[in-house]
Amino acid sequence: MESAILMETSADNIDFMIHGIFSYELFGHEVWITTSHVCILIIMLVILTFAVIANRKLKHASEVPDGFQNVIELIVEKLDGMVMGTMGPKAGPKFVNYISTVFIFILMSNISGLFGLRPPTADYGTTLALALITFVLIHFTKIKNRSAKFIWEDLCSPLPPWLPLWVPINLISIIAVPISLSLRLFANVLSGTVMMALVYGLLSKIAIIWPAALHVYFDLFSGAIQTYVFCMLTMTYIGQNYEEV
Repeated sequence: MESAILMETSADNIDFMIHGIFSYELFGHEVWITTSHVCILIIMLVILTFAVIANRKLKHASEVPDGFQNVIELIVEKLDGMVMGTMGPKAGPKFVNYISTVFIFILMSNISGLFGLRPPTADYGTTLALALITFVLIHFTKIKNRSAKFIWEDLCSPLPPWLPLWVPINLISIIAVPISLSLRLFANVLSGTVMMALVYGLLSKIAIIWPAALHVYFDLFSGAIQTYVFCMLTMTYIGQNYEEV
């Protein structure tokens, strides 16, 4: 299989698929390291490098912040404001680190197409993993902060708890949460990836300068919107199941 990390967008070879780079044996099964894994690693290294530099900068922060310190404080302030404004002063501090980390990772993944990478969020394995982590956190929070009586009544809703006819339908709606979260993010990012690959592949001779407007929409605008939607839904689902005990 091809091992290129960057997407091929020539007229003769329009390629936006995931490719295997190398494989290895694990418990008798062949496991592939794909372009998605490499792109995730690159994004993680970028985020980690920025975090280390930011940490050192803030340790020697000045009273009159310079440009880089202003950027760091602005990012932290906006993320804190988003989480606190949605989840409130009680639940917000408990989840601000998780939501902020997910927000930065998804946003960086979505805009990585600007640098020629295939966005990791255009791989359903990535978005499903993020949705499953959120799904576990939602129900861990619910079990920790809600009584068994409340959980059962919620499963039976809108009927009385002694008439559990609605339980199967409510269980389906619960299972649908990670599926809808992952598919929404995956489908929107993949569609943008496919569109840009087709533009560069089929219109390569005239695809000069003007595709930048498409990048602004598919990578920056749409990528930021999908990041916000994923995190907002995560905060809403967690907030519905959170109660101070």
